[in-house]
Amino acid sequence: MLKTITVGLLPAAFAATAFGQTAPPRANGVPGYTDTPLVPGQQWHVHDPARPHPPVVTPGVSIASPPSDAIILFDGKDLSHWLPATQTMPTGVTIRPGPPAWKVENGYMEIVPGTGDLATKEKFGDVQVHVEFALPTTTEGSRVDRGNSGVFLQGRYEVQIFDEWENPIYADGQIGAIYGQWPPLAFAGRKPGEWQAFDIFFEAPRMDGDKVLRPAYNTVLLNGVLVQNHTELLGPTVYRAAAKYLAQPAEDAIVLQNHKSAVRFRNIWARRLGASETPGKY
Repeated sequence: MLKTITVGLLPAAFAATAFGQTAPPRANGVPGYTDTPLVPGQQWHVHDPARPHPPVVTPGVSIASPPSDAIILFDGKDLSHWLPATQTMPTGVTIRPGPPAWKVENGYMEIVPGTGDLATKEKFGDVQVHVEFALPTTTEGSRVDRGNSGVFLQGRYEVQIFDEWENPIYADGQIGAIYGQWPPLAFAGRKPGEWQAFDIFFEAPRMDGDKVLRPAYNTVLLNGVLVQNHTELLGPTVYRAAAKYLAQPAEDAIVLQNHKSAVRFRNIWARRLGASETPGKY
């Protein structure tokens, strides 16, 4: 049954986007109510016409294409948004001198083992990150090095990349895991050599020195499959130890880990996420 939408009863911004306009005009006199109760903990009435609308963002033509407000971190051409770095658990990232030494060719960057990690020049708090990657098809090196890499939010909180095709690893170390803390909800990895994608939605911790006001959270899609669902992080990533929070800056770099494996990356972009009106309330 076809459901009728009465445009006159919708806010102007929604009415325009519902019919495909990419930049809907704001009409005067947005409908709404001022005789409704206040939303608990907020300054706005339920359906308040004066409440600010969110900014218009034009989505990409596909899920992998960056939206209009994205920061393009790697477009396949160069490493101009990246610095050579060393990620140290659990304290974060140190920038090293000189240019980054990873290989760039055919629209992707490739890890060169022994050349260190890469860190973004941009620093982020709450952020949405899209990263595409492909695991090497060779099986050289130790079992724990095969296809081993990771995406570190704020240089501290790792979403794991790993080749476990005929190469099992502990559950909290497999692809899509919050390393050392939470296994993924499902295994959704592809075979080595095939392009894969992480879509990560990271909420940075709120800290007062080393006191945690609100922990970090991560929601992660791997190849379109939910593998972390607003997962509370226990602290920065550590190896063979229990995580705990340390004092840190409000914003820091995104780091790609070099773990002795020639993992490839392409199409990397990020969107800053605005802080909620009432942090800590959901």
